Amino acid sequence: MRSGRCDWRWRPNELRRRSDVVEAWTVLAVAVLLLIGSPLVGFAAGWWAYSDASAHADALRADRHTVRAEVLGEARAAVPSVQGGRPVTQRVMVRWTDEDGSAHTGRAAIPAEARRGDVVDLWLDSRGRAVPPPPDDSVVWQHSLALGICGTAGAASVVLLGHSVVRRSAERHRLAEWERDWARTEPQWTRRRA
Repeated sequence: MRSGRCDWRWRPNELRRRSDVVEAWTVLAVAVLLLIGSPLVGFAAGWWAYSDASAHADALRADRHTVRAEVLGEARAAVPSVQGGRPVTQRVMVRWTDEDGSAHTGRAAIPAEARRGDVVDLWLDSRGRAVPPPPDDSVVWQHSLALGICGTAGAASVVLLGHSVVRRSAERHRLAEWERDWARTEPQWTRRRA
């Protein structure tokens, strides 16, 4: 005979133990933390990552500038233009004119499809060295989203790990309570003396 009710741990009855009450409250707390707490942690992690990555990208944009450079060297044999979602680059000799009008020649990473004589954009830092371009907004958003997801998953993992520890402890206490009650009840059922 089943009652079909799942709230037996909340209602007073003879079979309910203190460990049942603790476990019931733990399930409620875990549900709230998983549904509300974990997403909030993920949102906070993503927000922090966005502000940090955005500030870093702004600092790089302030330090770097772009110039037009002519490709002097010959690129190697044809390679795919995209590898793992990022454009493939090759280091070849290029010539550019700096903001002050001085001409420079050096090796720089340029798109793999560029050929001798092509004009490409080259990023330079404040010391005039060829550097990679600063991250754009899509990279900042990807970084923020990844850290937000990791924050949510990490918080959920901590909550579930804590729940398993509490459940094990409650189960140990429940078995100890049942053992004590059986030690009191068993002599009446078996007619043995304790």
